[in-house]
Amino acid sequence: MAGERDLATLLRGMRPQLNPGRYVYCTLPAKVPAGMRPVVTVAEPEGVTMVVTQEEADALGLRYEYVAAWITLQIHSALEAVGLTAAVAGRLAEEGISCNVVAGFHHDHLFVAADDAERAVRALEELSARSA
Repeated sequence: MAGERDLATLLRGMRPQLNPGRYVYCTLPAKVPAGMRPVVTVAEPEGVTMVVTQEEADALGLRYEYVAAWITLQIHSALEAVGLTAAVAGRLAEEGISCNVVAGFHHDHLFVAADDAERAVRALEELSARSA
């Protein structure tokens, strides 16, 4: 099934869902350790960045600074869709909420400061309603 490309349709149907738990960004100089279950992995020249549950990071003694909530936009967005990230980040910026966006094949995922999670979901729901 092809992802949605139309921005108005994406905004109307995004249905932001707050995933349970708290998530942290960690970095290691090499690959992901065996047994670790990151929800996001990004390989950079400086090392591998992983987003894992705070519980897993604490259990493994990993350092982190940023504790986030994970919001999934439930609409299947096309990777080549134009404007969704800008619209979502812009709306959250209006609320003073920082947003780290990761595009999966099927959905866009937002990581916001854990303390801003409920406010971020409300702002995204308002954006969606305004787009209807």
